[in-house]
Parts: sequence; structure tokens; C-alpha cells
Amino acid sequence: MTDALRRLSDEGVAIWLDDLSRKRITSGNLAELIDQSHVVGVTTNPSIFQKAISQGDGYDQQLTDLAARKVTVEEAIRMITTADVRDAADILRPVFDATGGQDGRVSIEVDPRLAHNTRATVAEAKQLAWLVDRPNTLIKIPATKAGLPAITETIGRGISVNVTLIFSLERYREVMDAYLAGLEKAKTAGLDLSLIHSVASFFVSRVDTEIDKRLDAVGSDAAKAAKGKSALANARLAYEAYEEVFAGDRWAALDKAHANKQRPLWASTGVKDPSLKDTLYVDDLVAPNTVNTMPEATLDAVADHGDITGNTVAGGYDQARADLDAIKKLGVSYDDVVQVLEDEGVEKFEAAWTDLLKSTEAELKRLAPSEG
Repeated sequence: MTDALRRLSDEGVAIWLDDLSRKRITSGNLAELIDQSHVVGVTTNPSIFQKAISQGDGYDQQLTDLAARKVTVEEAIRMITTADVRDAADILRPVFDATGGQDGRVSIEVDPRLAHNTRATVAEAKQLAWLVDRPNTLIKIPATKAGLPAITETIGRGISVNVTLIFSLERYREVMDAYLAGLEKAKTAGLDLSLIHSVASFFVSRVDTEIDKRLDAVGSDAAKAAKGKSALANARLAYEAYEEVFAGDRWAALDKAHANKQRPLWASTGVKDPSLKDTLYVDDLVAPNTVNTMPEATLDAVADHGDITGNTVAGGYDQARADLDAIKKLGVSYDDVVQVLEDEGVEKFEAAWTDLLKSTEAELKRLAPSEG
């Protein structure tokens, strides 16, 4: 069942699971996926935690204790989510040690309501790193305009970062610039750059979803023929940008100081369109020194019928440019698409956080001890 996953791993793609829950930790499922499915990392987000906490009774004991202490709902959420991340990090610690800190990592996101507040994002990143207190943690910071200086400041303090919600090629270059600036700050401060890691989460499936919706509205034969191509083209051109930036003089100086490259991470790799193959955003985005974070359904699909045929990114840059040019000629604005996706991404995580607040508050009330 895991031959395709093994081949993927052998091609230099780190397989991370895009999910986490208390049950997954305590049942031994996460350890099993590490052992049998080549999973070497975990990513989380507000939606994942909202789903985990609202289902089942895995959090009842901790919620009961928190209710007895009469903590605020926001403190309860932080205690619950950081506990899960800490336990997952401990399970992944052998992978972290074996890979010299590159993998074996667990990501936790700053409060999405802070996405447009640089100072608060940095403060939250510091707090989360302190609360989890594990070297194999990545703090997720969204790639908003306000997030860019927060990335630089957080990296400059020696805290490893997963930059999330990247949709556009221009913003991705700004993210890499923010990372390099952070490494330069850390170097000036005398920090050990070999201990600082980062990934840049470039979102995939949502690009096709938004662009294909617009192509359907155009309705021509040329528009129909252009469907299902934009997300791969966008990601492949992101990898081209990665190769360019991390072969430049600015990087060379940091490389001499033993810095780590910021790996591209393919996020949102679950295929939404049933007319496309369900392993598309894995099979067709194989490249060295990348991460692919998959929901479990995608992980299972790749294990079952993934078609891993070597590097499927190199050599595809001209075609990728042609595919994105085609949608522009059809009247679909790339710049508008990526801005809409960034705005919606922040809004969706804010909505999930609000739902998480509401459901956790309800659970605290349900489990609160009776007075007297």
C-alpha cells in the first residue's frame, strides 16, 4: 500500500499529514502513519482544530479541568491546541532527530484574527513557541502584507516559521525575501542559523477551484480546455522562483553560515473537482526538497493508486507560463483571483476560529461543576 508513498519520499518530497486530533494522538494512529505511510510532519489550522474539538469526547477531561479553573474560552483553546501540538511533536521527535531538524515538525497557527496586525502576530508567535516548548514546532504566519514583516521578525528571533496562505507568485517572492531578511537579522544577532527552519505553504487546489469557476462563466471551448491546469502551472512557477532565489548571491552568503533553505510546501492538495484525478496535486508536483501536506483521504489515495514517475516539475516552466497566459487571454484576471483567494483564506480561518470559540465555550459550560 505504501510503495507510491515510498517513491514519493525517495524523490525528495516530505510527506506531511494535514490533520491532527487528540484521538489521532492517543489511539496510536499518528505513530502508525509515521511508521507505515512515510509521514514525517503534521500541519494544523483553525479549521482542523474546530473539527477535532467539536467531535467526540476526546477533550472532555481537559475541558472539565479547564472549566473547574474558570479559564477564559480563549485560554482554553490555547491550552487544548498547544497540548495536541506538543504531544504530536514528541511522537515526531525521532524523525526530527534523524533528519537533522528538517522534518518531524508540527505546525500551529497564530490567531487568524491577527492576520493584518504585524506586532500582534509576532507577539503571538513568541507566545506559541513558548507554550509548546518543542524544537520541532513551526509557527504558522499568514502571508498577508502585515504578515511579511512579522515573518522577518519571528525568524530573526530564531523561531522557525511555516508561512501559510500563499497564492500568488509575486507574494511568494516577497515571502522568500522576508525569510532571507529574517535569517540576516538572526545572523547579526549571533544566532545559530542551522537551527532555524521554514517552509512556504503555496496553496494549490483553491487556485483551480476559483479559476475554473470563472472559466465556466466564460463558457467557450477554449475556456473548457483551460480548466484544471492553472493550479499546477502556478505551483510549478513557484518552484522555478524557489530555484532562482536559493541559487543567488544573497542566499550564498547565508548558506556559508549554515542556513537552511525555505522549502516550498504544497498545501490544499485535496482535489475538489471530481473530474480530475484525486492524486493530481501529488503526482504532478514531485520535485526535490519540497513538502506535500495531505489530508488523510489524499494520503490514502496516493498509497492506493498514486502514479509517482519522478520529477514532474522540472522542464514544465514554459508550459506553465503558457497555461497561465491562456487564462488571462480568456479574460480571467490572475491578480484578482489570487487576491480573492488570500482574502477568503483569512476569512475562512477567522470563521473557523469563531466557530471554535463558540463550540469550546459551550463545552466549558456543559462540563462546568455545579455551584455549592
